[in-house]
Amino acid sequence: MKKAFKLTALAAVIAATSSSLVMANDSETGPFGFTPIVESADKANWNPESPWVIPEGFSQTIVSDESDLNIYGNGHDDWNDMNTVNETGRMAGRYLYRTHEVRNHPEGGAVSVVDLKTGAASILTQDLSYNALDGIRWTPWGTILFAEETAGGRLFEIVLDDKDLTQGTVYDRPAVGRLAHEGIEVGPEGAVYMVDEWRGLSVGCSIDGEAIAPCGGGIYKFVPEVTGDLSSGSLYVLGVYATPEGEYNTGQGEWLGPIDPLTARESGTLAGGASYQRPEDLEIIDDTLFVAVTEGPRDEEGDEYFEGRVLAIDLDSLQVSNFIKPGMNAPIEMGKPGDEGFQTGMDSVDNLGTTPDGKLMIIEDNKPSDIWIADKDHDKDGMADNVWLFGSLSDPGAEGTGIYFGKDPKTLFVNIQHSAAEDGDATWAITKD
Repeated sequence: MKKAFKLTALAAVIAATSSSLVMANDSETGPFGFTPIVESADKANWNPESPWVIPEGFSQTIVSDESDLNIYGNGHDDWNDMNTVNETGRMAGRYLYRTHEVRNHPEGGAVSVVDLKTGAASILTQDLSYNALDGIRWTPWGTILFAEETAGGRLFEIVLDDKDLTQGTVYDRPAVGRLAHEGIEVGPEGAVYMVDEWRGLSVGCSIDGEAIAPCGGGIYKFVPEVTGDLSSGSLYVLGVYATPEGEYNTGQGEWLGPIDPLTARESGTLAGGASYQRPEDLEIIDDTLFVAVTEGPRDEEGDEYFEGRVLAIDLDSLQVSNFIKPGMNAPIEMGKPGDEGFQTGMDSVDNLGTTPDGKLMIIEDNKPSDIWIADKDHDKDGMADNVWLFGSLSDPGAEGTGIYFGKDPKTLFVNIQHSAAEDGDATWAITKD
């Protein structure tokens, strides 16, 4: 992709001008309104210059790729993972921050920053000890949280330089908890919500030399002693009881603890925390905490009972329900595109985002990696009333990650990692024309 093309596209992203185009389903899907695509992308139709299958009336352009900033050379992918912008404060929305999920690389993990006005990309922080950097989140007090997805991963906070938002100082925040971090969310009251990206139902963990399952794969809440100061506070794990027959950890929830943050998986389990099978991301919309659980529990043969799900946790009542579950209010994926009898469906839900009109967006840890938008629960049965297919990735073997809207309600940022194209990992903008 030529540099001139990318900068022209980037200027269009920043302009955020209103569109005269009215899609047929605008009344149902808000300012990012679209007519859903028919089916998942077939890798046989992959075009590296337009790898996303998206609705009519939308454009896809590269924001930043490995021709701008090639952090890991010698053919090693940059593994662009999650996104956030400076949501508040000076020049809000100008800078896009990204984690890079490389594992056991001799140069260590990195967080990069892209100036969305000039297109300049640089490394914000990199350290030999960083491993599998994943979640990233802007805080209401103007800092950046990012974390590691390793078994006892750390959570860090970047305090940005007052005069240069591409520079900052990194602090380890052990009080928040050592976990296999992926999703990070900050509530309006200043609490930090996290998940343990662990196969809690099948892998479990070892406590005092004894293998225990279920164990880990929990949902956690850190309450700081002082709002905006993550150096001290109390960590809690979600417990669930009164689960309906045939369900898995839905029902009435409660926050249990405080627990030991340095052994959060084990101490959370001993406190009665509920275990899930790879919870990977979370998102707060209004008074509901949504949690993407990538895998379903497995039977004795190792087959999943269902293809992952999205939980909804009412933060007032702590009632936990299945908001999206393939086979109940979303189609089940069968086979692969191009196969006889293939059926487009939802599988391995991964990252979550919020659309400009407050709907939940979901992207899959799957091939092809589909992007879905969920309707709200209008009939109050605890589940999304509709699930629409917005986009699908045709890049063979690649995964889409980090779905995120910055300050422009008509532009979705999304990353492609481990692309089949040489040095093809990139951050893309999908913009309503």
